[in-house]
Amino acid sequence: MTTLVAQLESEALKLKPAEKIHLTEVLLSSLDKPDEAVEQKWADESERRYRAYKNGDSKGIPLDQFSPRLSV
Repeated sequence: MTTLVAQLESEALKLKPAEKIHLTEVLLSSLDKPDEAVEQKWADESERRYRAYKNGDSKGIPLDQFSPRLSV
């Protein structure tokens, strides 16, 4: 761990709980930057699947048949 990181950590631990929460949210949000190209591909795929379902080219699965697949 670098000296700067150690200093930041030491100072952060002195913060009030609300300040720690705010700092945590800011740091985490800086890591969570979605890739716009990937997001667009997921949106396109979602639209494609929805159109296929609405056009009758794809069938849905009843929840009672689907939910057991969620249990691992």
